[in-house]
Amino acid sequence: MKELKKLLIELENNIPNQELLNPLVSKSSVGWHIEHSLLTINLVIGSTYQSNPHNYKRTFNLNRSLVFTLNKIPRGKVKAPRMVRPQEDFTTDSLINHLEKVRANLEKLNTLSANNYFEHPFMGHLNLKTTIQFLKLHTIHHINIIKDIIESKS
Repeated sequence: MKELKKLLIELENNIPNQELLNPLVSKSSVGWHIEHSLLTINLVIGSTYQSNPHNYKRTFNLNRSLVFTLNKIPRGKVKAPRMVRPQEDFTTDSLINHLEKVRANLEKLNTLSANNYFEHPFMGHLNLKTTIQFLKLHTIHHINIIKDIIESKS
């Protein structure tokens, strides 16, 4: 959980760069990547919180095995689902407010059982431990894109 909180600080530190864009790195701005990461974390936490641990089913999933073995999400392979695609009208204030909501929601994870789960569209059921691992990988993935956009503007 500490790692995820550190990643949130890194997202927060990049809010001043929200308008930076480099289409050679990503079609989306730094702000879009921040907002997408926050939307994803909130959606995943909400879904995990509402799940019934008795319904958790661990099955083999090649996508999950690859992502967790490589400890990396490949770039440009999947388009973000509509529910976690940011609107283009975010501001510094809205990003900061959203960040605070995410921080509050993170505390919910401490109240869940090991078999509360998130159903990922490509990786299947992720129990609490793998859900947190996915959130870290996903956030790191977008932080790396943010870094590449910023570095290309230096």
